[in-house]
Amino acid sequence: MKTKKKHSIFFKTQIYLILFCILVLLFLWAFEKLFFDIYYKKYKEKTVDNVISLINDKSISDEDAFDYIESLAYKNDICIIVNNNGYVNEFNTKNPNCNIHSPEVRDSIRDYLLGKETDDSYKVSTKEGYLSVLQKDNYSILVYSSLRQNNILKDMLEGQMVYIIIICIILSSAVSIYISNLITKPIRSITKKAKNIGKENYNNKFTETGLIEIDELNETLDGVQKELGKVGEYQKDLLANVTHDLKTPLTMIRAYAEKIRDLSYKDKNKLDNDVSVIIDESERLTTLVNDVLDMSRASSDLPLKMEEYDLALNIKEIMHRFDIVKEKEGYNIKLSLPDKALVYADKNRIEQVIYNLIGNALNYTGNDKTIYVKLTPVNKHFLLEITDTGKGIKEDEIDKIWTKYYKNDKNHKRNVISSGVGLSIVKTILEKHTFKYGVKSKVNEGTTFYFEIPTSKKHKKITK
Repeated sequence: MKTKKKHSIFFKTQIYLILFCILVLLFLWAFEKLFFDIYYKKYKEKTVDNVISLINDKSISDEDAFDYIESLAYKNDICIIVNNNGYVNEFNTKNPNCNIHSPEVRDSIRDYLLGKETDDSYKVSTKEGYLSVLQKDNYSILVYSSLRQNNILKDMLEGQMVYIIIICIILSSAVSIYISNLITKPIRSITKKAKNIGKENYNNKFTETGLIEIDELNETLDGVQKELGKVGEYQKDLLANVTHDLKTPLTMIRAYAEKIRDLSYKDKNKLDNDVSVIIDESERLTTLVNDVLDMSRASSDLPLKMEEYDLALNIKEIMHRFDIVKEKEGYNIKLSLPDKALVYADKNRIEQVIYNLIGNALNYTGNDKTIYVKLTPVNKHFLLEITDTGKGIKEDEIDKIWTKYYKNDKNHKRNVISSGVGLSIVKTILEKHTFKYGVKSKVNEGTTFYFEIPTSKKHKKITK
């Protein structure tokens, strides 16, 4: 693939402005070459016609008539001859540019005097000039404008055009340098800061430039910088959290394995029970690792396997996994469950939700190390509430707890079962199910997480 040649904005701005300037000047030069003669001739004809009109409005018999005509002749750079009953008065005819006595003009005047033209007015346009004759009463007035200056003006303009082009190129270069610096300076600054962001430096300051597009880019990069900074912090927390959380199931597996080695191997029932816990915790370990993978996918990609099952029984099974925690750490988990709670949902995903909420409650409960798990039938659904007795959550932080990687009270030392993505996983799963969920909390009193899960059709039949 052929690589396109690249140029800086400074270079392109300068080249484009210079080319634009040259094109404008070339257009003016071509216009002057093609239309100057026509325009100049039309201008002279209009001047003569205007003078004729002014003279026609004034009586030649007035005392100041000739002074008026003389002023018109000199003011408009034209020649005027007044023939009043054989008395001829000439005005501005000695002007070098006035060639009214040239053979061509003289022939035109003779034609008029011989009566070839019988109208009150007579106009003739030649290469030399433009003649207009006004016949009024017993006198005639000849007004003539020479076109000799046309060539002089053309030569002068063409001579000046070279200097104009040079001056315009210099000016356009100066303007292009100024404009390109005005544009490229903030762009260079933005590029430098963007590279800093790529190097994980999120403390760049973006200042306003007064250019709308540049300022919009500044705002966008500033927003990206802030979000990347947050993600960077979240990722650090996630690494620390997951590293710690992986130890929890491993610790439980080890504890039960030691128990089997030292005690349970003699009791078949205890052995089976402890091995079951080890297996469950191994699965939990796998689930914990997969939590991060789950959150890396969009919620729309989260597959659900809907089925009917007994939620009350499932909660009891989940609680069984925390027996070692209760024994070793002295936690007290108080259950309030109906005998049976048939629901319709993705069992594995809802189990993941419950496990995360219980783990969160154990992590943040108060010094009494007590949490409450309550399942209540309400109309056509069950309400599951998991309550701790901890410090609670500040009102301005409640919305943040569902954020991916967010972890409330980072300095909290107890960390039994917790992942920095736990509540975000809860949110994703419940929203995928379209279940209602939320949190109620009071500072220094505790926090309750809850969600509603619909009853199955079979459960409706049983409860009637």
